[in-house]
Amino acid sequence: MLIANRVNERTEDVCHEPLPAVQDRCGLRPRRLAGLLVLGYVALAVLWSLMSLPPLHPAAVQTHVLHELAFVSVTGGLLFAGATRVIAVVVEHERRAVAQLEVQRQALERANRALRAFSEATLTGWSRVLDLRDHETEEHSARVTALTVHLARALGIDGEELEHIRQGAMLHDIGKIGVPDAILRKAGALAEEEWAVMRRHPELAYDLLAPIGFSRPVLDIAYYHHERWNGSGYPLGLAGEQIPLAARIFSVVDVWDALRSDRPYRRAWSQERALRYLKAHAGTLFDPEVVRVFCALIEAECPEARAFHCRVA
Repeated sequence: MLIANRVNERTEDVCHEPLPAVQDRCGLRPRRLAGLLVLGYVALAVLWSLMSLPPLHPAAVQTHVLHELAFVSVTGGLLFAGATRVIAVVVEHERRAVAQLEVQRQALERANRALRAFSEATLTGWSRVLDLRDHETEEHSARVTALTVHLARALGIDGEELEHIRQGAMLHDIGKIGVPDAILRKAGALAEEEWAVMRRHPELAYDLLAPIGFSRPVLDIAYYHHERWNGSGYPLGLAGEQIPLAARIFSVVDVWDALRSDRPYRRAWSQERALRYLKAHAGTLFDPEVVRVFCALIEAECPEARAFHCRVA
């Protein structure tokens, strides 16, 4: 992922490099060169005239004018031919430089697309492995990822940050790979010491993702999505806006999906009951503004929401 980001940055640099930058780098500017040639020609003509001033009588003046016209015609023609040739060489050089930059840009774009596809396949594979390992949450990652992206967009997040939030949602529970099966798949309630192990999965996720070079929103969701607005969450007990926005957004969707899904110890809640729970805990467990926007999306029965357990049971 870090490599893909760096390749993308380099691609953007090449794609947006202006032509004057190429000219400066090569030390070639046709207009400047043409201007210098014209100035040099004018200076040479003036110098020639001063050095060959004739005696002040009509016949000599007439002869001098003819000589000057001949000089200007010959030297001007030679200068024009030379300048045209030089400018043609410079323009051809620039054309080749621009063509080479275009080839490099296309190659970088292809490499970037390949790296992004590989990264996406890796993220999907990790998420799928975790879902298969924890049967209670099978397909959970796909559902919460889609709904988190929709909620984040409704909150005004877009572009690269939205993509990072999507990746973070996909990998939010990746730390559970380090939780023993006896605890992860236990059907009944967990003992206190088992909960202590389970609550370490955000730290395990951070330890796994941080060295790879994932962006801040990805790490924020993986590490802080169990923090709560009133400070009662884990692993750090952060409160209010101390909790990164990406994690606050995801936590609402995560709890919603858990309440709307069947579990061995209970049936899935109806939409109405789950919404009441979120609203009742807005300002205590959840960011009230995030809950407000999320509930509005669900109550509006938008197509994206209906696809992910949003209809009344």
